[in-house]
Amino acid sequence: MLGRPVTITGLGMHAPAKIVTNDDLAESLDTSDEWIRQRTGIRARRIADPGLSSSDLGILAAQEALADACLSPEDIDLVITATLTPDQLTPATASRIAYGAGCVNAGTYDLSAGCTGFIYGLAMATGSVAAGLHDLVLVVGAETFSRFLDWEDRGTAVLFGDGAGAAVVSPASSPNSGRILGFDLGCDGSGLDILGIPAGGSRMPASHETVDARQHYVKMNGSEVYKFATRVVAPSAGRVLERCGLTVDDIDLFIPHQANLRIIEAGAKNLGIPESKIYTNLQRYGNTSGASIPLCLVEARAEGRLRDGDLVLLMGFGAGLTWGSCLLEWGRGSGGTSAAGADPTGFRDAAGALDGDDGSLGEAG
Repeated sequence: MLGRPVTITGLGMHAPAKIVTNDDLAESLDTSDEWIRQRTGIRARRIADPGLSSSDLGILAAQEALADACLSPEDIDLVITATLTPDQLTPATASRIAYGAGCVNAGTYDLSAGCTGFIYGLAMATGSVAAGLHDLVLVVGAETFSRFLDWEDRGTAVLFGDGAGAAVVSPASSPNSGRILGFDLGCDGSGLDILGIPAGGSRMPASHETVDARQHYVKMNGSEVYKFATRVVAPSAGRVLERCGLTVDDIDLFIPHQANLRIIEAGAKNLGIPESKIYTNLQRYGNTSGASIPLCLVEARAEGRLRDGDLVLLMGFGAGLTWGSCLLEWGRGSGGTSAAGADPTGFRDAAGALDGDDGSLGEAG
């Protein structure tokens, strides 16, 4: 990439304490733990307490990322928030997160790119730092999907969870501090209606009729989303690898958006990445949309899956229909100060009752 070399210097995450298992959902839905696990790989998800919003989760993740990077909130120049579940249409959720985290010198904006949002935010931050427009950018993916789910719809209610993740993006201080190497971003607008929330915007303003028709909840054509996601993963990854002069064999760790284990398996197979190089945690958190990739980065680092010199491929896909790939080299100091093996969030202890969740791909059922 042109401009200054750029890296990730801090990571943070937050998920609500409340764990909702598949068995819990089976009490009110026509489903079962076996049905959900076989089709998605998900065993549980986190749900925010009443009164908490996406910005509340995002503030906690942002604070952890700042501490991880050994920065004061006042040092941040820009806050970018990727979310499909904003606190409100305006003002931006990023403004609330910046204020709540103490980033009083930062510009702010939200972006909406579906579950690819964190990759898009990371790309915008990288470009801004590389060009010298900003020095320290905080990228936050924050979601409270539980507020937008139709809990009578088995097709969506079992998939999503709440959570937030954050990364500090800054100039790379030395050749050993890691590098963000490149991106591939895209969108196929012909699939706009496959996944989304129909009502509440200017095309379908809120009304008594839209509420009665349950049009303010997430609607999804699952089979079409599967076809789209498995179609775009390999070509997008191939393009960013080619631009960087690398091949799929060079990849040490693949961190895809945590949508569905079947999609991850199919995408990795099309790309030619073995299961041993794939990181997943959707078993514990479900699909947290824009938060899923930073959640994986935090946990992968804590488990020792990210080592100096590792080539890491991040891949997102979602509503729009958008996709995005990011290739980065992990280095000494990448992702901040937390040591491998540490669990700064306590997530794994809280979910310790769930077996088979060691971050490897494993079996869906």
